[in-house]
Amino acid sequence: MSSNTVLQKVLLILTSLLAITWIIFILSQNSSKLWSALNISISFHHMNTSTKSSCPETPRTPVNSPTESQLRVREILEKLDQLIPPRPFIHVNTTTSAKHSTATILNPQDTYCRGDQLDILLEARDHLGHRKEYGGDFLRARTSSPALNAGASGKVTDFNNGTYLVSFTLFWEGQVSLSVLLIHPSEGVSALWRARNQGYDKVIFTGQFSSGASQVYSECGLALNSTAELCQYLDGQDQEAFYCVRPPHVPCAALTHMQSKNKKVSYLTKQERSLFERSNVGVEIMAKFKMISVSKCSETVPMKEKCKPGIPSTIPSGHVWKNTWNPISCSLAPVEMKDCLAGKLIYLLGDSTIRQWMEYFKANIKTLKSVDLHESGKLQHLFAVDLDKNINIQWQKHGYPLITAIHYSVKEMENMARVIDRTGGEKNTVIVISLGQHFRPFPIDVFIQRALSVYKAVQRLLLRSPDTMVIIKTENIREMHNDAERFSDFHGYIQYLIIKDIFQDLHVGVIDAWDITIAYGTNDVHPPQHVVGNQINVFLNYIC
Repeated sequence: MSSNTVLQKVLLILTSLLAITWIIFILSQNSSKLWSALNISISFHHMNTSTKSSCPETPRTPVNSPTESQLRVREILEKLDQLIPPRPFIHVNTTTSAKHSTATILNPQDTYCRGDQLDILLEARDHLGHRKEYGGDFLRARTSSPALNAGASGKVTDFNNGTYLVSFTLFWEGQVSLSVLLIHPSEGVSALWRARNQGYDKVIFTGQFSSGASQVYSECGLALNSTAELCQYLDGQDQEAFYCVRPPHVPCAALTHMQSKNKKVSYLTKQERSLFERSNVGVEIMAKFKMISVSKCSETVPMKEKCKPGIPSTIPSGHVWKNTWNPISCSLAPVEMKDCLAGKLIYLLGDSTIRQWMEYFKANIKTLKSVDLHESGKLQHLFAVDLDKNINIQWQKHGYPLITAIHYSVKEMENMARVIDRTGGEKNTVIVISLGQHFRPFPIDVFIQRALSVYKAVQRLLLRSPDTMVIIKTENIREMHNDAERFSDFHGYIQYLIIKDIFQDLHVGVIDAWDITIAYGTNDVHPPQHVVGNQINVFLNYIC
């Protein structure tokens, strides 16, 4: 072997050793970055199923510095705590009494003109007749003329000293009744707010897991007070989680169905619960008031532009006359439903109050045919098409929490934000979002976080497809005497304010179902078909 050959081999070995040393150095310097990148890719997995050995104190437990969303949640919570300060509760006799409170019409007249504003000064008094020194009563004001199938909400201004200004706009002529209901006294409102944010277990969920040919059942929830091993169903992007106690020898991925029921737990004292007995909820303050007379006075009817997204909201937002909804800020034109929906892809996302829309469409468009998606149960994904008109409408339930005693499949359970994220969107795509009723029994941060997640998903959608139409349908009011601690309209009203606050800077349409259902006086979580039809008429005017 020549000396040149030996030299070449030595150089080759040295070069290889240097290269290996350099690679090891580079990897040692960047290993933390590579591992971080790997963690990021894992955390963005849509619905990560894992197990945990102990229970978190809350559904989301931050391990790093607060995120932008967490800071926004705190900001909203601080606003709400200022809006709903703690109120002293010594005895039922010291709480607000509808019977002893007084109402005085300011600048009364024998007759009023259509379009006038009528103001009433309300002084809250307790059951002993003493003037209240603080506000916070949950009131509902409404005008109505049953013979005309007419109604409208009133505006309540709380001066936080026991007095309220109740303002009514007189939208129609005729004999008009005035009503102010004391839904809950301020002491009851304070108790409900404390109780709502005290725990997650007012509703208990039962998960059904598949185990070979049999089924096993386990406790589930947004947070579980258990030392057992837990299955965590995590939305990695928005860090929202749902938990189940893991059944022995059954994988977490075997969860197939869910149902719920009210748990025998209350965070209200016995004395506080007395405030929510049927006789103390929704009591009329103005029972002795007579009807007022409203005349036409003027033929002038102001011209209003057609309703469209971005129209400023007002209080009230409109009125009902002859069972037809009439907005204040804009006008509704007659729209032929089938022609309006032609060529459109409609996503209805949310709870059963928006599923009512799906049922209304199917009942009123005879050529709309249901497509069997081979899912089971009442909460299954609904899909209907009209091939001639190229109409596609689908309803999909929102993710946890979903409260019903009926077994429902969770095999296709999906966070609403993820549905929006996988939607391409364009000018003929319309997304309608309804969120709220199923969140009422849980601490308010759960709802705020979900609303923010949906907001960010809508924001991303409008960036990539600005022509997409997005519409928010707010909550309906519901039954007054249906378990106030879990489902009171006070909880719904707070969520209504949150939705309006969060979405105010996005170019989306808002259907104020809260105000519409107050005007109709439905007091039913699932209002009659004619009320649903009037909500849909606003929707049709937005999109056509």
